Formats: sequence, structure tokens, C-alpha cells
Amino acid sequence: MDIKALVIILMGTVLVNNYVLIQFLGLCPFLGVTKLLKNAIGMGLAVTFVMVLATAVTWPIQEYLLKPGALTAGGLEYLRIIVFILVIGSLVQFVEIALKKYIPPLYEALGVYLPLITVNCGLLGVTLINIRENYTLPQSLVNALGAGLGFLLAMIIFSGIREHTENADPPKSFKGMPITLISVALLSLSFFGFAGVIENLFG
Repeated sequence: MDIKALVIILMGTVLVNNYVLIQFLGLCPFLGVTKLLKNAIGMGLAVTFVMVLATAVTWPIQEYLLKPGALTAGGLEYLRIIVFILVIGSLVQFVEIALKKYIPPLYEALGVYLPLITVNCGLLGVTLINIRENYTLPQSLVNALGAGLGFLLAMIIFSGIREHTENADPPKSFKGMPITLISVALLSLSFFGFAGVIENLFG
């Protein structure tokens, strides 16, 4: 196993190809749960957990069930999105039940945004990109972990930014969602500065 390749995938997914700030996947919970830092961290950890678990389940399904030649000559890849969504939905239900039982305050704080993890396109995007890039299972798991940590990092940073913007007094036309979206855009631009750094760091 090439550790260097795994590190490049991990760091690249966290910084260079951040799923929220660069690929703009999973913006609904990103904008909805970042008003409080503890909620942002809780959502980030929950999404990271589901991403890694979803990858661990969907990769074998793709390789040993859906891929052409696995069980049938023509393959069942046309069912991929449906199967992956069902898997992700089931895992989110598992996380929701676990949080409700063991961490009720976080469950109450996340509220409606917790079930929305099911329709977080970042989760489906990670599983599909793993297949598109022909990643092995270890590479896929590292990519999913990096995507989750990148999501968590973006949530924490933006939570701090929103805390300051909520206490600021911008012009009336910028209050609310406009100043929030401008802040997201500026944060996204800052992450473009990492482009090329990871490859050259290990080059």
C-alpha cells in the first residue's frame, strides 16, 4: 500500500478539492448549522462518520454486485444511484437513532438538519467519485475520510466567521443571507490558494 498516495488523497480532499468550498456539495447543512460552533462540529462529525461508513458499504456493493462481470455479464450499474441512496439513507437513520439515544442535546440542536444528511449530495458525490477515480477500498476510505474532515474544517471555520458577521452591522441590503453568501465566496477563494501545493509538497 502506497502511504504517500494515501496522504496525497487525504490532504488533497481536505484542502485542494474541499467538497463544500471547492465542489459546492452539501451546502444545505453547511449554511443551516454553522450559527453555533458546537452544532457545526456535531454535524461535521456525523457527516464524516456517515461518509466513511457509506464508502465502506457501497464500494464492495459496486465491485462485487453491480460491476459488470461480478454476478451478471451485463452488470447492474444502472442501479448504482438507487442502491447508494438507499444505503446512505439507512446509515443516516442509524446515526439519528444513535444520537437520539446517547447524545439527546446534540440531536435536539441539529433538529431538521440531521435527516437532511440523507439528501446531502456530498455523501453520494463521494461514493460516485471513488468509483470514477477507480480507487481501491483503502483509497476510497481515505478519500471519504478526507471529504468528511474537509467538511468539518469548513464548518468550523465558517461558524467562526458567522459569529462575527452576526455581531457586525453591515448595510441593510447585506444583512442576513447576502453577507453569509459573500463570506462563503471569500472563504472558498482562500481555499483555491492550496491548488498545486499538495502535489508539489510530496513531489
